[in-house]
Amino acid sequence: MPQSTDATPSFWRDDALPFIEVRAIADGRKVRYGRHAHSTFSIGAILGGRSTYLNGDTLEHIHAGAIVVINPQVVHACNPADDVAWTYRMFHIDVDWLARLQHELGFGAQEGFSPFEQTLTWDEALFAGLNSLYDVLVDPHEDVARKESAARHYFTLLQQTLNPAPEHAAVCAPDRRITRAAEFIDDNYTRALKLEEICAAAELSPSYLIRAFREQYGLTPHAYVVNRRIEFSRAQLRRGHAIADVAAEAGFADQAHLQRAFRQFVAATPGQYRGI
Repeated sequence: MPQSTDATPSFWRDDALPFIEVRAIADGRKVRYGRHAHSTFSIGAILGGRSTYLNGDTLEHIHAGAIVVINPQVVHACNPADDVAWTYRMFHIDVDWLARLQHELGFGAQEGFSPFEQTLTWDEALFAGLNSLYDVLVDPHEDVARKESAARHYFTLLQQTLNPAPEHAAVCAPDRRITRAAEFIDDNYTRALKLEEICAAAELSPSYLIRAFREQYGLTPHAYVVNRRIEFSRAQLRRGHAIADVAAEAGFADQAHLQRAFRQFVAATPGQYRGI
């Protein structure tokens, strides 16, 4: 993995370990994320600088030593607060892989991933452990078995230290009509979508849909469409697809449109993410 020496992010991936991806940046003072969400579980270590950390409805001010924990599909953003080098490492973990580990450890009474209740920690062992995992993953001399073992060891420690949200915690039932709208978007986001189509699928008025959708998902329907297109684009870029082809496949008007949206949601260009 090339070392990130300036504002350019670097990405680590290994086809032999498809459940994990790492992003690192040495000086992110000019990085700006829009509100976005991932289908993956994400966890990051802040190594330097200060930033604002939005996770769902919670806004925190964080600095070196913080570990941020982001459950899948939760809207978030983390941006520098001062004109000093903001250094961090972010890990994106496949949800199914982590769910299987949770169940092996006896966490979660039902199938599927158990979200973490704690989304910010200053635990020194977790901070040191995440940075040690980074060192193992990016070391070209370490073999795959050692890297996978290190990942399992760290996420076991994370699970046992923070624990998932209690099974009995009260959860508000989602509005099924809004869920239908999201499902319609999930099935159609790679083509041009009109708001009236989404409204028809949900049997809701535009004003109600926009307000309720944001309440339930943290994004407007339009932002949700773009977010899904970006997630799709990341997957296609990891497979080595050409950027222009990805733009068309994902439903963007052109490559320039993909470039703008990708920078807003990923704080990197498609080329930087693809590794070219």
